[in-house]
Amino acid sequence: MTGTIHGVGLGPGNRDLMSVRADRLVRQARHVAYFRKAGRQGQARRIVEGMIAPGATEHAMEYPVTTEIPLTDPRYNACLSAFYAECTERLTALARAGEDVVVLCEGDPFFYGSFMHLHARLQVPVEVVPATTGMSAAWTATGLPITWGDDVLSVLMGTLAEDDLVRHMEAADALVVMKIGRNIDKVRRALTRAGKAEAAWIVEYAAMDQQSVRPLAEAGDGVTPYFSIIIVHGQGRRP
Repeated sequence: MTGTIHGVGLGPGNRDLMSVRADRLVRQARHVAYFRKAGRQGQARRIVEGMIAPGATEHAMEYPVTTEIPLTDPRYNACLSAFYAECTERLTALARAGEDVVVLCEGDPFFYGSFMHLHARLQVPVEVVPATTGMSAAWTATGLPITWGDDVLSVLMGTLAEDDLVRHMEAADALVVMKIGRNIDKVRRALTRAGKAEAAWIVEYAAMDQQSVRPLAEAGDGVTPYFSIIIVHGQGRRP
């Protein structure tokens, strides 16, 4: 029989926020795969430290490139496409040998995650376990609802061009901006142009031990941590 590839969402980074199903699959897995940067443990693997069964086989899938090549460079897509194809072959071989594989996914597997690129290529049984997203943990950390009534929420990537950011920011009532990092100055300018900078919050490491929550105006300049999300709350209709 062919095995199943399980894309298991681990949530925002705190294992207490994992689903019961995710916890069970991780602890019972004979094969555990996860993405990571070369030389690093990887956030997904860190979350499940101590949960993987003794004797389970781990399969680290190391990105060949992260920020070394610009997103606009054709080499970037070509390099990652080949990488995902190779990872798909490895997992497919295990499944066709009758083995189930748990692929650890930060946040939700179908929300801007690397697992989506495997899912689109796999031709063996696949099951996906949803999870709490990092953005949900981030707006919860602010202690305020993200939307009210008919508020329109937009989720934006900091990698977008500044004019595109402004256009989406102006059209939305509530905002989540992800992939901040080196794009922080551009995102600040876009928020200012959209008239929403003063209402913005930045949450770093949401739901993790080192969580930090503060108004964006109080944050320093420069690059922010990878796990940073900017929040602008909606102020819509309410009873």
